[in-house]
Amino acid sequence: MLSKRAKYAIKTILFLHDNPSKSPISAKVISERENIPYKFLENILRDLKSHQIVKSNRGAEGGYTLGKDPNEITVAHLMRVIDGPIALIPCVSEKFYESCGECEDEETCRIRKLFAELRTEMVHVLDKSIVQLSNM
Repeated sequence: MLSKRAKYAIKTILFLHDNPSKSPISAKVISERENIPYKFLENILRDLKSHQIVKSNRGAEGGYTLGKDPNEITVAHLMRVIDGPIALIPCVSEKFYESCGECEDEETCRIRKLFAELRTEMVHVLDKSIVQLSNM
């Protein structure tokens, strides 16, 4: 299941992308318009900023803008930044691989094969950029 943090991060990036003026938007405005608890949003924005997905500007006219080209920001990337691995089991994760302690042979594990196929299909769908998602 998609975490609330990841869902709110995606909503935030879509909101910033859809901003017609492209001027900085305060966390308070994002919180109010997207119905995201303010303190929760501040933590999400901190994570997004540390990965250069958003930029922040201080001052009276300050706020947040996209830090990258929206064509480079994918849903999969946002999910990894916020929640970590996309794969449902660690032995099929490409970015966060870990072997399963109880598994004797990954090559013949039927569970691994199923979840590897699922991960491949899921990542294919989640690799849509914010631009593609906003056009859906």
